[in-house]
Amino acid sequence: MRRRLVVLGTLLTMSSAAHAQGLREKIADLFIFASGQDPLFLAGTADPNFVPSAVSENGSIIAFLTTAIGGNVANAPIGSTSGGETFHFEGGVPVRTSTSAGPIFAERGQTLGKGRTVVGIGRTSSHLSSLRGVNLNDIEGFFTHENVNFAGCDSAQAGLACKLMGVPLLENDVMQFKLNLDIGVNVTPVYATYGVTDNFDVSLVVPIVSTSLHGASNAQIIPFGGPTAAHFFSGTPSNPVLSANRSVDGSATGLGDVAVRAKLNIHHSPRSDVALLGEARFATADADQLLGAGEFSSRGLAIVSARFGSFSPHLNTGFSYRAGGNQNHAILGTFGFDDLLADYVTLAADLVTELQVGRSKLNLPQPVHYDYPFIRTIDPTSIPDIADDIVNGSFGFKFSLPQGFTLVTNALVPLNRGGLRANSTLTLGLEFAF
Repeated sequence: MRRRLVVLGTLLTMSSAAHAQGLREKIADLFIFASGQDPLFLAGTADPNFVPSAVSENGSIIAFLTTAIGGNVANAPIGSTSGGETFHFEGGVPVRTSTSAGPIFAERGQTLGKGRTVVGIGRTSSHLSSLRGVNLNDIEGFFTHENVNFAGCDSAQAGLACKLMGVPLLENDVMQFKLNLDIGVNVTPVYATYGVTDNFDVSLVVPIVSTSLHGASNAQIIPFGGPTAAHFFSGTPSNPVLSANRSVDGSATGLGDVAVRAKLNIHHSPRSDVALLGEARFATADADQLLGAGEFSSRGLAIVSARFGSFSPHLNTGFSYRAGGNQNHAILGTFGFDDLLADYVTLAADLVTELQVGRSKLNLPQPVHYDYPFIRTIDPTSIPDIADDIVNGSFGFKFSLPQGFTLVTNALVPLNRGGLRANSTLTLGLEFAF
């Protein structure tokens, strides 16, 4: 009985540990090919000089991937704060200040009006497909040996200087690494906006995030010489196993990063509106499960909108602040229009931009230069070292339904290569104004 209890306790502990593992750790697992060992561990040779170099590069790539995914989820677009009809009161009588149902991912200058409320729920679905233009199912990297140089090394290498990369010859061995990622992200925001005064709105957005992950990896040792191998995963130098594979699956659902917004209208006329918007997103999501960035962020916008009959152009410009050491701040800009095509149908179209401030904080491994026996350079990754500027096109419709309801549909498509992107992001939502 005692033995059975011990076995049962062990199984429960293992089950709890497996359950507790986050999606971030699962991505890291794609770099581990021997149970309980270090990333990219060479179980056959256990070369202590190969592993540190590989671990360093591996660490930067893991951090790059997981931060990019978490940041993508945390910055998933949320609908405008003042959808539907907007009003202000003149002599106690409500007067409409808008002709259309408004934009979808942009902001307009009008506020809801004192005492008015909009509540809504949406569903934004995306299947992440590329990272800086590189297909997620074809990410390639090359891990290199550490450049060893120790006392007596030069004399052991027939007088060649060990400070040269490639001396001894086994430093020329490389490990080719191929990664295939399949990531789906669904965000269900529940939100409410309330008109505190005629020109001041406050909003609360509570997103529920679901992230799914399938990943597969393959590592292949490419020996520089022979007839025996210096590095291998298992086997012997004369009969080595030079390749290894790994796959992971997982999913998580939970609270995303909760957002609070406030919008102040500072100018109103029959033809135009000017407003200021502030938003704070709090680190309420589980970053280890890739449900959010794990860091506080905020943004401030200046909003200008105009009206020419049923046609309403708008311009948003501002700044996004992101706390922590892995995400860059960004300059924001959105330009577009909403147009009342029919009594109950509004077309909304926008160009949505996010321009990275400064050099990317997501560090990729640098190229490795060999000195011997041939001068050459190996690029450790196929991911380019470029800015993560985001340019998206947004196109959608709002359908005004009876009893104060509005149906929202939208497609967001990337227009450049920066960042972690989906081929398209689809949104469906329902709002109720009262």
